[in-house]
Amino acid sequence: MRKTAWIFFAIGILYASYLLLLLSVPYLEMRRGIDFLKTKQLIYHIKHWRYSFYIHVFTSILIITSGLLQFSKTILSKYTRIHRISGFIYLVVTLLISGPAALVMSLYANGGYPAQASFVILSILWLGTTYLAYRYVRKKDYEKHGKWMVRSYALTLSAVSLRLYSYLFDVFYLQMDPVNLYILLSWLSWTLNLVIAEVFIQRGLIKRLLASR
Repeated sequence: MRKTAWIFFAIGILYASYLLLLLSVPYLEMRRGIDFLKTKQLIYHIKHWRYSFYIHVFTSILIITSGLLQFSKTILSKYTRIHRISGFIYLVVTLLISGPAALVMSLYANGGYPAQASFVILSILWLGTTYLAYRYVRKKDYEKHGKWMVRSYALTLSAVSLRLYSYLFDVFYLQMDPVNLYILLSWLSWTLNLVIAEVFIQRGLIKRLLASR
């Protein structure tokens, strides 16, 4: 990714992270009637769902920002310690904390079975791609590690793209039944991200990053 393009990408992701942080702050009150939780009144009493929700919400910013640092040429070439620490944080939090929480949440997703199936697949792919990124970095196969990190991060950004696509539907007044719209967004939020990730991989993004080392 060229430097200018990366800067714009980073600014966009950091701004999205800031918006997610603003959305997360009200949940610190741990009350059941806040924003999204209004749609979860029938299952809020289920402890493993409730714990998973708060874990996922409060770790999302950490995962998005630590993952972003993995794709900076400057950090990769000049500040390798930052790259390793942020990568360690990303892998540990995703694999051991937020990923499992997301899988639990996906079983109770709004939109019924179609949306639940989407989020279950998303959660499994997120855990799987992140694990493969970890596996290949342990083997010092940095090219494969980088490719799987791109796929993993593309899935991480589904939290951002879901809200972006929802916003675009509102802006362009695209009218749909709310349940069908949520089902559509649940699938678009990560499938399109993976397609874009594969385009970047095929265009040699990882080889260019490794060349900077």
